[in-house]
Amino acid sequence: MADCCESELEVSGLEASQRRVLIIVLVINLVTFVGMVFASWLSHSSALLSGTLDNLGDALTYSLSLFVVGASVTAKARVAVFKGVLIALAAIAVAAQIVWRIYHLDVPVVATMGIAAVLNLLANGVCLYLLNDHRHDDVNMMSVWECSRNDVNEGVAVIATVGLVWFTQSAWPDLLVAIVLLVMFSRSAIRVLTSAFEQLNTASLQDA
Repeated sequence: MADCCESELEVSGLEASQRRVLIIVLVINLVTFVGMVFASWLSHSSALLSGTLDNLGDALTYSLSLFVVGASVTAKARVAVFKGVLIALAAIAVAAQIVWRIYHLDVPVVATMGIAAVLNLLANGVCLYLLNDHRHDDVNMMSVWECSRNDVNEGVAVIATVGLVWFTQSAWPDLLVAIVLLVMFSRSAIRVLTSAFEQLNTASLQDA
């Protein structure tokens, strides 16, 4: 009985820790999303816009993740499938923006883009740090961590883009980095969906 109680307390403590971390990163992403929408509009940057869409997707992801903390493996896997779909939709939106920008090659405003990129990377770095201890907890937290790692990679790429745009005085570096981010989002969506479907298959076999 003592072992059972201790186990229940550990699980309860883990779930409380997950909820606390998810609430923090949700708030960070919502605030960052608002700032990035404004910055991407001012700077005319496709790379920043991809980050904006990613922040919105992450905010939705963290909300869903909060909903299934402590739920069954099947429920977590189903939500992970939805997260994978959200990442895929973000990739499609970035692809559409890239196509539009090819025909409207305005050079991004470097100063605005640079400030927004640095602030975005700092925010995403904090989120990744907070989520790192929970990355192996379950498929729910793994998919959240995957989203956060994408954010950090995207933030580094956008900062590199700022330098390239400034150096070349061209819109092409911005578009090329947006294409790289498109590939990254697509690969991440595949990883999350693959893991989620594996969990669903395992759960269905256990229930059979």
